[in-house]
Amino acid sequence: MKLSSNRRAVIGSSALAMLGAFSSQAAPQTSQEQANIKVVNDFLHAVKPKDIGPLAQFLSPDVTYRMTETSPQDKGYEAITKRLAGFVDNASRIEFEIIATHALGPIVINHRIDRFISATRPLLFEGVGVFFLKGGKIVDWTDYTIRAALANEWPAARRSP
Repeated sequence: MKLSSNRRAVIGSSALAMLGAFSSQAAPQTSQEQANIKVVNDFLHAVKPKDIGPLAQFLSPDVTYRMTETSPQDKGYEAITKRLAGFVDNASRIEFEIIATHALGPIVINHRIDRFISATRPLLFEGVGVFFLKGGKIVDWTDYTIRAALANEWPAARRSP
């Protein structure tokens, strides 16, 4: 268990360091990179409690997704909605606090805190999402865990509006 936790910390820290380095030293973003960031942000803001339907417009039909770096890869919209349904269907409110975002060509990286407010299955997740886009659609998405816990066990939950 200790090794796995350390590995996640290193991956998450490395991704954050990369994001910081990209943000501080990168050339101005191209119009395509800005468009890719908009797709990812619009996608995240389209997630609503008990309604996964609006997500389809942002995803390629053959999209792949890993909920965390240690999760198996889900392939296709149906598999992804099935994976997310337990959190989305039980949430009374969903918030994605985007802390930092950067794009490099077709890749968008964001650091965020996800809050799934629920009486039965609350979740707080801090992580780094890496999205690969093609033709204005998300083709691949992996979230890397910095930390996650039941919302009532993580002090940051008290910060939630």
